[in-house]
Amino acid sequence: MSIITLTTDFGTKDHFVGAVKGAIYTELPEAKIVDITHEISPFNITETAYIIKNSYKSFPKGTVHIVGVDSELSEENKHIALELDGHFFVCPDNGLISMIAAEIKPAKIVEINIHDRIESSFPVLDVFVQVACFIGRGGNLTVIGKEITDYKKITEIQPKVNQTENQIVGGVIYIDNYGNAISNISKKMFADVGKGRDFKIISKKHEFTKIFSKYNEIASNSSYSNQQFEGQKLALFNSASYLEIAIYRSNSDTVGGANSLLGLEYRDIIVINFIDTPKSEYTTLN
Repeated sequence: MSIITLTTDFGTKDHFVGAVKGAIYTELPEAKIVDITHEISPFNITETAYIIKNSYKSFPKGTVHIVGVDSELSEENKHIALELDGHFFVCPDNGLISMIAAEIKPAKIVEINIHDRIESSFPVLDVFVQVACFIGRGGNLTVIGKEITDYKKITEIQPKVNQTENQIVGGVIYIDNYGNAISNISKKMFADVGKGRDFKIISKKHEFTKIFSKYNEIASNSSYSNQQFEGQKLALFNSASYLEIAIYRSNSDTVGGANSLLGLEYRDIIVINFIDTPKSEYTTLN
C-alpha cells in the first residue's frame, strides 16, 4: 500500500482537496492518503518548508509527499520530483525544499516533463497526482523527468552569523495555532555559535536571557499555581528544535499569543547577541 501525503494552501471550503483525493484514488485505488495540512498561508513557501521538514520523517520510508503551494507552472517556477532521505517529494521548484535539503542532500532530482501530454490549469490535480501515483507504483523518477543537480534556494530560511561569531540574525518563519512565533534559528546553530556564552535574544522591544526546555518549566519551581503564569512570555526550543517565542498557555480567545501580545509577525527579525563572559548558570538544553 502506497502512502501519499498532501500539503497545500487550498483550505477546506473549496472543491480542490476533494478533487485531488478523488484523482489519486482513480489512479491508485489502494493508496492511503494522509492530509498533513491544507491551511498553509496562501503562497507562503517558508511556512510550507517548516511544515514539511517537521512532518515527513514521521512517515515510513517510501512515502510520496505532494506539496501544492505556489504550484502554477512558469519558466521561473518549474515542477520537480525528488528522492530525499528515503522519501519522495512532488512539488514546485520554488525554494520550499531548501530547509530539508540544507541538511540532507537529495539522492535524485528530476524536472517533470510530462506537461506536453497534459493540458492543465490545476497542476496539483493533473500533473502532481499522475507523478505521485507513478512513484507509488514503484516507477523510476527518470521516466517522468530529466535529471537535474540543483534546486531553487530561498535565503530567508537560513539565519546569518556575523564574522566575529557573536551574533545570529534570524527571523520568524511561522506562527502556529497557539500564536507562538517560530524562528529559523535551530538549537544546533545556537549551541555551535554560542559555545556556552551568555546571550540576549532581542525581537522588537522584547528581550530574553533564558531559554526554557519546555513550556511549563517557567512555572515548575514556583509555589504558585500554573494559572499565575498564564500570559507570561518565554523563549524555548520547541519539539522541532527551533527557537520559539511563546506565551505560556497561550490562547487567542483568552490570554492571547506571542503574535497578538508581543506583536510578532511572519518575517520579523530575531537577534541573538552572545557575550564573551561565560554564563555561570547556563540553561541546560535537553
